[in-house]
Amino acid sequence: MKPIYILLLFFPITVVSQGKIDGFYRGQGNGTMVLGLGFEDSKKYFAGRDKIDLSRNLYYANLYGAYGITNNFDAQISIPYLTSDDNRSFQDISVFAKYRFYQKQTEKGNLQLSLGAGFSTPLSNYEIGDLNDLGQQATIIETRAMLHYQCNTNWFTTLQSGFSYKLEEVPNSVPFALKVGKATSNWYYDAYYEYQYSFGGTDYLGAPRPQNFREFGVDYHKIGTTVFKPISKNLGAYVNLSYMLSGRNTFQGAAYGIGLSYDFKRNN
Repeated sequence: MKPIYILLLFFPITVVSQGKIDGFYRGQGNGTMVLGLGFEDSKKYFAGRDKIDLSRNLYYANLYGAYGITNNFDAQISIPYLTSDDNRSFQDISVFAKYRFYQKQTEKGNLQLSLGAGFSTPLSNYEIGDLNDLGQQATIIETRAMLHYQCNTNWFTTLQSGFSYKLEEVPNSVPFALKVGKATSNWYYDAYYEYQYSFGGTDYLGAPRPQNFREFGVDYHKIGTTVFKPISKNLGAYVNLSYMLSGRNTFQGAAYGIGLSYDFKRNN
């Protein structure tokens, strides 16, 4: 089966993502570059947990790269550029690595366990203090544990969670992501659910005022789907759709994305 590599885009408020790491490894000496574009169309906002009438349109471009250092060790980087109203800038660079420490082949499939770690930090001095902010200007240290099971029929399930530690006053959080899909040499498609819980923090329209937007606690429940199709031996294209169901101090609405990926293979 040809491996499939999907765009990962990370940022803390709108949180367009599918988990910090995926269950597929590139293989030693192989790499992937992905250029993604997207649009988030939000009609409501959860001020704390109360839904109010606030809308926002956010556009993004993201450059993502991953490289297989060994067959069981991958490194990746993500650089997003965001535009929201008059705010436009590079946001937070994300650097991550994952290591597959256990693998067992059974009659019905393959079970893999992995650990990941990384960090994100602002690339620019974007403004804070408005609902069109591009982020919370936080440097974050991330850890992840992941279970990935792939059936012989190419259906797979990926489960991951961990801890996000913020170096500033942004509340720490625990993420959770569940993804189910099918990966073949001709198509890739998945559906996922993602959840984040923040420890403490303040709420929009809460006290004290004026507020420090960096202290907002951000929780959310989100669902999404991705479809990927190879175009040639090395080139592929994808579309994705996600929807924020509910949360705390986050916008509610749909997000749409498209992108191109290119695989660099050691033995092409």
